[in-house]
Amino acid sequence: MSVHQGTNLKKVTTHQLQEMKARGEKIAMLTAYDYSTARIVDAAGIDVILVGDSASNVMAGNETTLPMSLEQMIYHASSVIKAVSRAFVVVDLPFGTYQGNSMEALHSAIRIMKEAGAHAVKMEGGAEIKESVDRVLSAGIPVMGHLGLTPQSIFKFGTYSVRAKEEEEAQKLVADAHLLQNCGCFGIVLEKIPAALAKQVSESLTIPTIGIGAGAGTDGQVLVIHDMLGINKEFKPRFLRRYADLHSVMTEAIQHYVKDIKDQSFPNEQESY
Repeated sequence: MSVHQGTNLKKVTTHQLQEMKARGEKIAMLTAYDYSTARIVDAAGIDVILVGDSASNVMAGNETTLPMSLEQMIYHASSVIKAVSRAFVVVDLPFGTYQGNSMEALHSAIRIMKEAGAHAVKMEGGAEIKESVDRVLSAGIPVMGHLGLTPQSIFKFGTYSVRAKEEEEAQKLVADAHLLQNCGCFGIVLEKIPAALAKQVSESLTIPTIGIGAGAGTDGQVLVIHDMLGINKEFKPRFLRRYADLHSVMTEAIQHYVKDIKDQSFPNEQESY
């Protein structure tokens, strides 16, 4: 039976995500950046699709997420939204569209909701972006937080290594998680932090947490689809489980196609009009 038959067609909402946490059902989240991929991801039964600014890396070939513009995020998000019938779609507010200016944050979030048809936005940071989070939430736009390794701050950290290993940073992360919950965020991504800390934070919150490199104690997990499908060969962090080797599958198929053209076996008579 397809996940789109029967009762499973019910659209995922922030309320349902809250209920999933309450009953101990783990939340499955994946990235998608285009219509065709999002259609497959949604039909396969994913709960939440993240239109991440990781598109900067896997779609545009940039070294960091910083170059992504609001227009590019709207383009990717609107492509994904057209494909989705069940999943809840969260869109990253890109670097420079919300930090330090709550009115700009509101303007950016409204554009993503109106022009792309997104269901929610995601913002990186804690106390330092509280004003922007409050302003966006005041417009009735659902906000997902993001703590731990925050890729938009990579030049501040200088490394992609595990965050919050020291007591001071761990305490700030716990405080920021509660602050985001009290502001009204519906969930928080916890990236690359010690598993024990992620479990502690998750158990202390009433809103769901989604982990990436944060152990099994969070309320759900997220991966970048190009990583888990094995399209990327270079990226091999400890937290990544590869569920396919599409790099090899695609390479072999393309080589086969090239060979068939060169030796004139494609197209054959049946493939011609």
